[in-house]
Amino acid sequence: MQNVVGSAGGIKLETNLSVLPDSMVFGRSEVMKIVRQTIEKVAGADIPVLIRGESGTGKEVIARLIHTRSPSATGPFVKVNCPAIPGTLVESELFGYQKGAFTGAIGTKPGRVEEAEKGTLFLDEIAELEPGLQAKLLQFLQDGHFCPIGGQEDKQIDARVICATNRNLEDEIKRGNFRQDLFYRINVVSINLPSLRERREDIPVISDSLRKMYSERFNRSTKPLSARKLEVMKQYQWPGNIRELENLIKRYVILGSEEVIQIEADPNHGDSLDSGATTTGSFSLKKITRQAMRELESKIIVKTLQAHNWNRRRAASALDISYRALLYKLKEAGQPTRKGRKNFQAAELGNE
Repeated sequence: MQNVVGSAGGIKLETNLSVLPDSMVFGRSEVMKIVRQTIEKVAGADIPVLIRGESGTGKEVIARLIHTRSPSATGPFVKVNCPAIPGTLVESELFGYQKGAFTGAIGTKPGRVEEAEKGTLFLDEIAELEPGLQAKLLQFLQDGHFCPIGGQEDKQIDARVICATNRNLEDEIKRGNFRQDLFYRINVVSINLPSLRERREDIPVISDSLRKMYSERFNRSTKPLSARKLEVMKQYQWPGNIRELENLIKRYVILGSEEVIQIEADPNHGDSLDSGATTTGSFSLKKITRQAMRELESKIIVKTLQAHNWNRRRAASALDISYRALLYKLKEAGQPTRKGRKNFQAAELGNE
C-alpha cells in the first residue's frame, strides 16, 4: 500500500494503482494511448511533469500513476489542493512554520513540501497560487531548498514535483497572473488529458470497469449497461467528465436500475441548437438539452414500437425498461392507441 497524504478526487483509489485495469484509466482511444506512452517514458525520470485538462478528466489519477511507476513509489504521495487552502494559510501549509512564527504557532509544524521527502509532491490547480508563493515555489524547484515561516535556516529535501491545472497557463502569463519562469520550470514534460466527449469510444469500457469495481466494493450484483443506454451516454456532452461518469455508475450499482442514469443526450454532439436558440441570444442550456433528450427518446420508442407491431410489452422488453415505465413515457407523449398510432408516428417523425 502506498503512503498517501492528502485527499483524492474522482475515482477513490483505496488500493495500489497497479491493480487497476488499464481499461478503467485509459480506455481504448488513440489519444489515451499517447498519454499512456508518455507516462511510461517520464515515470522513471526525476523531472517535473505538468498535467493539463478540464476538471474531472483524471489529472490526479495520472499523477498517482506516475508516482507508483517511479523510483519514488515507496515514498509518500503528498497532494496539495491549492484552491482549497485559504490564501493566508497556503504558505504555512506548503512550507511549514516554526514555533512562535505568528500568533497561534504554539509548536513547529512541517509543511507538505517536507512531508513529500523521497516521494512525490502533487500541486493540484497550481494556477491558483498567489504570485508571492509562486516565487518561493520557484526557488524550491530550482535547488530543493526552502525556509519555513519563522525559520532561520534553509532546509533541503528531495521530492519529485507534479503539477496540474485546468487553466490555460499561457493566457494566465499574458494576464500577469502566473510567472513565466515558474511555467518553464514545471513544464518540462506536459501531459494533455482529453475531455470525455473527445474520447467517446472509451465510455463503454470505462463504464463497465467502474461497474465491476463498485459492484465488488458495494457487494451488489449488476448487469452490464444496455446498448441503448450506452448509445445515449456516448451522445452526452459530459461537462463533469470521468468524475461525472463515475458518480452515475456508482448510483446505478447502488440502486440497480438504468432508469437512475438520467442524462440529457445531445444527438448532434453539441454541434447545433435545433430548438431555435442562438448563441447570441438568451436561453437555458439545461432546458434545451432536456428537450433534445425527450425528442430522441420519443423517436427511439416509436421506432421500437414499429419494429414490434406496436406490441407494448415486447417493445418494453426490447428497450430494456419495465412495461410500466414504457406506459408512463407513452402517456407523456400522448398515450397513442393502435387506432391513433399513425397520428402519433407522424407527429414524432415529423421532427426528424
